[in-house]
Amino acid sequence: MDNLKRPPRTRVMLPGLGSAVALIVLAGCQSYERVPLELADHRAALDARLVATEPISYFVERLSEAGNQVPERFDPNDGLSPAEGEVLALFYNPDLRLARLDAGVALATFDTAGLWDDPQFGFDGEEVLSGPFNYGLTLSLTIPISGRLGVEKDRAGAAYEAELRRIVDAEWSTRAAVRSAWASWSVASERLLLLREVIGQVERISAITDQLETAGELTRVEARLLRAELVETRADVAEAVLAEARARVELLGLMGLPPDAPVELLPAIPPASIAETTGANERLIEANTTLAVRRAEYQVAEETLRLEVRKQYPDITIGTGYGSEDNDDRLLLGVSIPIPILNANRAGIAEAKARRDVARAAAETTFERLTRDLAMARAAYDASRTQRDAFERDLVPMLDEQASEVEQLIDLGEVNTLLLLETVTRRFEAKSRLLDLRLAETDAAIEITRLLGPDEPEMPAPVEPATDKDTTTANTPHTAARGDTPAEEASR
Repeated sequence: MDNLKRPPRTRVMLPGLGSAVALIVLAGCQSYERVPLELADHRAALDARLVATEPISYFVERLSEAGNQVPERFDPNDGLSPAEGEVLALFYNPDLRLARLDAGVALATFDTAGLWDDPQFGFDGEEVLSGPFNYGLTLSLTIPISGRLGVEKDRAGAAYEAELRRIVDAEWSTRAAVRSAWASWSVASERLLLLREVIGQVERISAITDQLETAGELTRVEARLLRAELVETRADVAEAVLAEARARVELLGLMGLPPDAPVELLPAIPPASIAETTGANERLIEANTTLAVRRAEYQVAEETLRLEVRKQYPDITIGTGYGSEDNDDRLLLGVSIPIPILNANRAGIAEAKARRDVARAAAETTFERLTRDLAMARAAYDASRTQRDAFERDLVPMLDEQASEVEQLIDLGEVNTLLLLETVTRRFEAKSRLLDLRLAETDAAIEITRLLGPDEPEMPAPVEPATDKDTTTANTPHTAARGDTPAEEASR
């Protein structure tokens, strides 16, 4: 017995086996690549947005082919019109950029949802000091017979569709914001021109005041009041310059342009017109982009509950392997399946049901809020329109006639500086108030249009749901609309 040789131990195989397993693991892993953040390069790209306009022109063509209202041509060199500004905002608006990137996150989740769990490799070994080396190699795989992977794919598709609808809502709201901001800047610019005209008139009155005071026809107290009005008017001009600059910077920001962008903006107050609002509640439900987002969020909650319910059903884990015990080679086989009688994912199901109730309430309360917003916008539109008509029809022409008669009196040598100053001041106040009313009417009309939604909403194509029976092929991507950004479209 002592002369018998001990069989060779298999431990010499372990380094090679470990290397093989390591290579298999590394082959399925991705590598990390560092991408630095270069804000200086981004600043240079901002400055170039009005220079390299070829991608934007291509984007305008794509919008026109899709039936959208776009400018006949895009050329910022002859000044930006409101229609061109909307195109720039759709292309460069920072909030839209973030919304599209968020949709990219949801798309990445959708593309990788429903994958099978990775197989697990196991190794057990023991060595008895006086005996052979015993070992076992196992490979186990979970087979998703519950259908959970197909439901995971459906939920990821619903979440992606919700992000696409958020993009549609953000684009529609951005277009409304650009129209409103353009009207605000146009009013600020026109008010500044009015004030500069007024200050010229007040300076003329001040010169007349000096002559009358020197001639003794005007007291020092009266002259001081007229000079104080000149000082206040100059201060008003400085404030109007600041208001115009703020409105311009805000408008440029909506279009994704730097605040010092060398571009000429063409003043324009859009016509305050609204579409027929018969059946407004039905139109809200059908076309409002915010409600579309709430419906999509509710669908995500539905799919989440469906997924949590499916998780309570077990999946099978099958394992096989090879081993050796006392130099006897063995083929290993194992099967395991959980029994859902204690946990059964009750907590996940209860939470998903509660979140579905929240999503339902969010949609319903959003609809209630939108109906109130629409009613208030209508009231504001009607009130502003009534007041504007009164100012345009009666007050402003009356003050223009008053100014003309005062000028005639001056030409005849009858000068009443206080009356002249009062006429100039009241006339400016009336025209300034008229500008405010026009802006209020325009803003109300824009808000009504935004609430009622586009005539033909560009909603994303729905994601095809996987069937409940689809378990082994649940990792195959379904057809989904991809929310390409304008910049991505142009880069392709």
